[in-house]
Amino acid sequence: MSDAIRRNMALFPIRIVMKLTELSARQIRYYEQHELVKPARTDGNQRLFSFNDVERLLEIKKYIEKGANMAGIKQMLQPKTTGEEEATLINELSRVKRKELTDSQLRRLLKQQLIGGRRPDQVSLIQGDISKFFNP
Repeated sequence: MSDAIRRNMALFPIRIVMKLTELSARQIRYYEQHELVKPARTDGNQRLFSFNDVERLLEIKKYIEKGANMAGIKQMLQPKTTGEEEATLINELSRVKRKELTDSQLRRLLKQQLIGGRRPDQVSLIQGDISKFFNP
């Protein structure tokens, strides 16, 4: 399985994303309404986020903290949107993986992906922003 597919697998419920990004559920839903993130939905309509969704939310948070408005953020993030390949995937493999992994395992996997798996075209994440969620 390619890294791009793995990074787009829907694994994280909104409560874990809230802890990782320090955003409220309302903020996350607001960014979804503005189509800045597109989490997958389960059959029960629960949002499931991928590694890429979490990274994007951290990027949005950084822009908000710098004083950017929603129109500016959309413009800055627009070139990164490439269509279907960026969409969060929810498939049988992600359902199985999600059932197999505990919250602590998901956090460890997220930490590995965010810290170790940066792509060259990505905005770098500040180590301090991520480290406060994980015990070394």
